[in-house]
Amino acid sequence: MNLLRPTLLMLTCLLATPGMASDLPSLGDASSSMVSPQQEHQLGRAWLSLVRGQVSQLSDPQLKDFVETSVYRLSETSQLQDRRLEFVLLNSPQINAFAAPGGIIGVNGGLFLYAQTEAEYASVMAHELAHLSQRHFARGLEAQQRMQIPVMAGMLAGIVAAAAGAGDLGIAAIASTQAAAMQEQRRFSRQNEQEADRIGLVNLEKAGFDPRAMPSMFERLMRQYRYDRKPPEFLLTHPVSESRIADTRNRAEQYTAKGTTDSVRYQLMRARVQLTYEDTPGLAAKRFRNMLDENPELEAARYGLAIAQIKGGQHQQARETLQPLLTKAQNDVVYNLAQIELDMASNRLGEAQSRIERLQTLYPSNYPLKQARIDLLMKQGRTQDAERDLDLLLKSRSKDPDVWYQVAEVRGLSGNTIGLHQARAEFFALVGDYNQAIEQLDFAKRRAVNNFQLASRIDARQRELMEDKRIIEQMLR
Repeated sequence: MNLLRPTLLMLTCLLATPGMASDLPSLGDASSSMVSPQQEHQLGRAWLSLVRGQVSQLSDPQLKDFVETSVYRLSETSQLQDRRLEFVLLNSPQINAFAAPGGIIGVNGGLFLYAQTEAEYASVMAHELAHLSQRHFARGLEAQQRMQIPVMAGMLAGIVAAAAGAGDLGIAAIASTQAAAMQEQRRFSRQNEQEADRIGLVNLEKAGFDPRAMPSMFERLMRQYRYDRKPPEFLLTHPVSESRIADTRNRAEQYTAKGTTDSVRYQLMRARVQLTYEDTPGLAAKRFRNMLDENPELEAARYGLAIAQIKGGQHQQARETLQPLLTKAQNDVVYNLAQIELDMASNRLGEAQSRIERLQTLYPSNYPLKQARIDLLMKQGRTQDAERDLDLLLKSRSKDPDVWYQVAEVRGLSGNTIGLHQARAEFFALVGDYNQAIEQLDFAKRRAVNNFQLASRIDARQRELMEDKRIIEQMLR
């Protein structure tokens, strides 16, 4: 593991200005010998846990499901070989997205605010997948092996702050720790971005999207922030120039088929994000109502208005607003989830339960629908049923800290004290607080002292977490 000791700090520098060599890596080249794909995987998970513990995240199941599903769709037509992806959705209205080694995809809520169509959103995601498929991190290590490690020692705090949209604080931390390598990094960064653009365009077209969305997205961002003294983090880590826009546009124009530009579902997710960053549900309702007045057929505006009305306690108005959407698409899962939320808010629990049961026959694997059923069970006071459903959900979302947090709450309410401490341990491990995780397993072992098999399993898990902690501490030295 000696090779991993400096790499977490190296990663934080590379996330600010990624480095690479210009040729594609081959199996067994210098970058592969310096850091293997498995080491990248370990490094990425370690970094993810630290970010989760320090940056506020979006916990909306529908938004999480959309990001995960859309990126996996893009990965199927990408050059990415290792598709063990994990995601973090940061609660920030600033535009940003990033890829960390080992298949970590980060997205700010602000990306949905700025990417006006699904194709524009997909162009950013395809670009980030290209960084992963070309292993820019590992190749950057090879390119920078002559650099001194100490200049990177302050990078983690800066990257975390910048990822959260902390402005000058994060940017200053980044700048203060990489000045010596800035000129070299910028050269490698330009090469990285050009390669990610080229490969991302190919992926975008193969996935059925309009490749022209990528230069359009870059062009609008450059116009918007051309004279801004404080550009968003996305433009600091993905610098946009006239030549870069022209290059991507020329490449995109070579594709004869335009592909998909947008989808209703993407616009529905945009509406959910817009509501998140609106000051009050009332202001959001007013804005969506104005949009609907201009275009009565705009489904996303009607949906956004209904959700704003639910949040504002205007249940009857929300019911009337939603009805045309459900009449038009009675089996649409997003519209039905809105109706379930409304029924639960207005205490029509029987109607919510009937709707969930019908939808589960149509979408048995849908994560937001499973979460809605768990929320309903909790509202009905059926904690043991909720615990059972959460245990089933963990089979597909064992690395989701939001799920483990809820598991701990439900186990506590159902009287499962040992399970409560185990769930808390998993949550703390996923957010990088290994001391708390290990302590929680100590509590669990004391409770399980008369159950040898259970105590042995808890002890084994505790040893695993202690080893994970040791590895991360080595990385940070």
